[in-house]
Amino acid sequence: MKKRWIEPVTLTGTNVVLEPLSLEHLEGVQSAVKDGELWKLWFTSVPSPETAEATIKSALELRENAGWMPFVVREKGTGKVIGSTRYCNVDEANQRLEIGYTWYAESYQRTAVNTECKYLLLTHAFEKLDAIAVEFRTHWHNLKSRAAIARLGAKQDGVLRNHQKSVKGGYRDTVVFSIINLEWPVVKQSLEHKLTN
Repeated sequence: MKKRWIEPVTLTGTNVVLEPLSLEHLEGVQSAVKDGELWKLWFTSVPSPETAEATIKSALELRENAGWMPFVVREKGTGKVIGSTRYCNVDEANQRLEIGYTWYAESYQRTAVNTECKYLLLTHAFEKLDAIAVEFRTHWHNLKSRAAIARLGAKQDGVLRNHQKSVKGGYRDTVVFSIINLEWPVVKQSLEHKLTN
């Protein structure tokens, strides 16, 4: 059996731990999404407490069948589940992947959590998986997400207009960003500076 490009791995930082998502995380995920009622934001696809189990099962199927790697985000000091993220749209042949499906409980937004999570994921992607490009996608109207991605040092590649049907009706325009391997050393240094200051 061929080894997967992305094997389950736990990524540990100063303030957060990213561990492979499982059904054991269901209660923690349900609690985290209630902090800010994130599923009510029309431009996101965050699960509700009622749809969290189906969302986790779907993520696990994509891990098995498409090589994706979903993570739960825990606060390191307390072990509390505070969000979720994943490697997705994995293209092993071209050494590309996307970091997406990211959300955090509202009380952890606009903190160092996103920066540290992305630092851990990017470091693993570029330095362990030898990725040549890491992509980020977000809804055109999700201005907070677009700003957060740009602050990481990602460059906007373009906009996919009428890209996908929205679960809440209409069509979604998707903004695509990326960081390539040649940019990683400078991006890494910038993220490390942000995390220590």
